[in-house]
Formats: sequence, C-alpha cells, structure tokens
Amino acid sequence: MTTTASGPPVQAPARRRTRRRTTDRGFNRAFRWIAVGSGVLMLAVLAAVALFLLVQAWPALTASEDDLAASVPRYPADTSLLAYVGPLVFGTLLAAALALALATPVAMGIALFISHYAPPKLAQVLGYLVDLLAAVPSVIYGLWGIFVLGPAVLPVWEWLGQVLGWFPLFAGTVSPTSRVLATVSVVLAVMILPIITAVSREVFLQTPKLHEEAALALGATRWEVVRTAVLPFGRSGVISAAMLGLGRALGETMAVLMILSPGFLYSFKILTSAQHQTIAAYIAADFPEASGLAVNTLVATGLVLFVITLAVNMGARAIVARRKEFSGAN
Repeated sequence: MTTTASGPPVQAPARRRTRRRTTDRGFNRAFRWIAVGSGVLMLAVLAAVALFLLVQAWPALTASEDDLAASVPRYPADTSLLAYVGPLVFGTLLAAALALALATPVAMGIALFISHYAPPKLAQVLGYLVDLLAAVPSVIYGLWGIFVLGPAVLPVWEWLGQVLGWFPLFAGTVSPTSRVLATVSVVLAVMILPIITAVSREVFLQTPKLHEEAALALGATRWEVVRTAVLPFGRSGVISAAMLGLGRALGETMAVLMILSPGFLYSFKILTSAQHQTIAAYIAADFPEASGLAVNTLVATGLVLFVITLAVNMGARAIVARRKEFSGAN
C-alpha cells in the first residue's frame, strides 16, 4: 500500500500468482517410462511373433504342390496348401463354436446366480470353485474326457444318432469309443467355462444399483430386474467374455489331441470318428517327427491359427465398441 500527498492511500496492484507447473521427475518419470515401455514391448512381441511365423512359413507358402507332397506326411498329391489347411480350419472353428454354444448359457446362469441370487457365503464358495477349474491342466481334462466323460455320454450320443439322425450334426454312424468332436466340444466347454463365468460375474456386479432399485420400485420381479437392467448393461461384457473363451478353445491342444480320433474332412458329423482335426492338435501330433519343409508347413498352419485368433479378438472389440456408452465392459 502506498500514500500520496493529495489523497488517500492507493492500493498497490496485487502480484499475479502463477501456478507452479508440475515437473516430470523422479518416480513420476520412471513410472511413465515403465508404462510406455510395457505397451511398446507388448506390441513388439506381437509383431515379432507374426514376423517369425511369416518368415518360417514362407518356404511352405511358396513351395510347389509336388514338393509339399514329397515332404509332408499324409499330404495328398495335386493339392494346394490352402486346400490342405482348409479341413483343419473347419475342424478348429466347428469345435470352438460348439464349445462356445454349450458354455456361454451355462456361464451366464452361474454368473447371474453368484451375483444376484446366491447368499454371500455361498456365492463366495461357488466363485472359488469356478475359478479353480481354470487351474486344472489340459492333460487332466484330456484324461477325464477319455476315461470318464466319453463312456458317460456314449448313451446320449447313441440316442441323438437314433432320434435326430436326420440332422447333419448327428448324422452318420455313432462311434463306440466316443472319441469324436462332440466329446471334444463338451470338454472344451468345461475348460472355457471359468473364463466366461468370471468375466460375466464381474460385469453383472457392476450394474448400477440405481437401475436395479428403479426397476424394483416399479414393481419388477427379480427376473425382470435381471432382464431389464442387468443383462442390457452387461451384454457387451458377456460378448467380450465369450470371445476370450473362444480364443482359449481355438488354441487348445492337449485335450483335443488326447480325445479326438483325427480326420481331414469337411464334415458336420460330430458323432462319427475320423472326421475332424484341429490346427493345434495337428501341429502337436506331427511336429516331433517333422523336418525340413514339413516344419515350414506346420508353421504355416500355425500362422493361419494366429490370423484366426487375431480376427476373433478384433471382432470382439468392434462389437463392444458399438455399445461403449452403456456397457459393463468399459
């Protein structure tokens, strides 16, 4: 404050306060670089895997049909690589689709029961049991499928063949060993059940309480609350969970290799043996004895599986992005 000879004191102009700019130093800078490095590393690993598959598969992609027939076991003469891999892709997609169709409704039911119906203690126990299924090794599922599930479901397969034999999936002669794609699909469904259930359960639990309370205030029953508030909110999350399970089913190896009686046909007969084979099981079965161009052919089939898995994940993200404004997955 200053004074003048001819008047009252004059207020000095206030000094402008400047906001102190935050500096990127110390742990803040270290954390930022770690986060950026982790993202770049993930992209680099993905690119390295794709480049490795492409380089190793290139000799098989450019080889002639005669060279492939001479080097690859069970390779038919006058057959292109695409025609040879086609039945493997068909068997892989068919097994994964059947497993997803079996597992998704059951997983949604379990997730809804745990999140909205079961008492807290029971829900906690069921959650632990479902998560425990994800820790079981694939070879255990394979043994269970051969010695327990196969004989148990054989009467069911025989009944389906007799009653619904006119339907393409259940046509043909029912295998007495149950080492068919139907049994494999059931095992795969059990294997992907924990993934879909865990993600769906967390999504359903994130449903805004105001939505549920508003539905109850309007006189809705518990099922109507689930149908009008919970399921619409968690729809995209369930789709994401199903796509995660589908990725697991597409790449499963040991259980399929142990159970399935392989074949190389475009066939919908899931109760007949020697009809189908998956890419992962084919690679695992032939890789120990492969050499030279045969190894490159196996890597080429792995490249196809890599592209299919990448396409599935990209499709899942596109579906989720459509409903990102009202989604339990975001």
